[in-house]
Amino acid sequence: MIDVLVIGSGGAGLVAAISAKEAGANVKVVSKAFATRAQTSMAQGGINASLGNVEEDSVEAHIKDTLKSSQGLADEEAITKLCEEAQEAVEWLDRLGLPFSRTAEGKIAQRRLGGASGIRACYAQDYTGLKILHTLYDRASKMGIDFINEYLLLNYIVEDKKVLGATFLSLKSGEVQELRARSVIVATGGYSQVYHGFTTNSTASTGDGIAAALRAGARLSDMEFVQFHPTALKNSAILISESARGAGGYLLNAKKERFTDELAARDVVARAIADEI
Repeated sequence: MIDVLVIGSGGAGLVAAISAKEAGANVKVVSKAFATRAQTSMAQGGINASLGNVEEDSVEAHIKDTLKSSQGLADEEAITKLCEEAQEAVEWLDRLGLPFSRTAEGKIAQRRLGGASGIRACYAQDYTGLKILHTLYDRASKMGIDFINEYLLLNYIVEDKKVLGATFLSLKSGEVQELRARSVIVATGGYSQVYHGFTTNSTASTGDGIAAALRAGARLSDMEFVQFHPTALKNSAILISESARGAGGYLLNAKKERFTDELAARDVVARAIADEI
């Protein structure tokens, strides 16, 4: 039997799989697409950590900015943990070989993105998410982690209120397959394709894991929080990186007037654009 079944092969799923494998577990990763096509690959601008490589920064400022962007609704303990561990997470990715862009001194390059009071986002050109995903996938493959692709999650197997695996539809054969495991990690991503045509997220973000969890009796929370990226190419769902605004790009209305702070938090900028339209 599988020790740890990870459903989803984005950044979260791959980190979980690598961690479980390092702990000695037998790990299998299942996803409905190929690992290098996960939603993580669509992130461009960078990943925030208060390294202070370009200008002075602090974990405290990172926490304050994050809480402010959440309108005070976030769990402060969780935000604190996220910000305190961000530096180690970035350094871990660096040790794995992620090709971060570099300063003249050879340090990890950083730039300012929305909602940040300083220059904090660590980046790899404009392909940060893709580079993260490829680096994690390479690491997982070298560790011998088993991947099963093109398996669509149907339901979790629940017995005596315990999840003992899941059933999948093979997109290749059309057959239903059952995989049992001692532990199941759900890393299936969000459901932003509910807003098809109005989201820059992957077409694979269809909430399969969330729906299956609900059917299995899980309690869902904070489902109203769906992130919208403010900027995309006209008449498309192709994202324009936040780094374009970080580099000085303006948002203009039909009268060529600026109407918002381009580097405010994403929800603020997205609402400003919607109001202007």
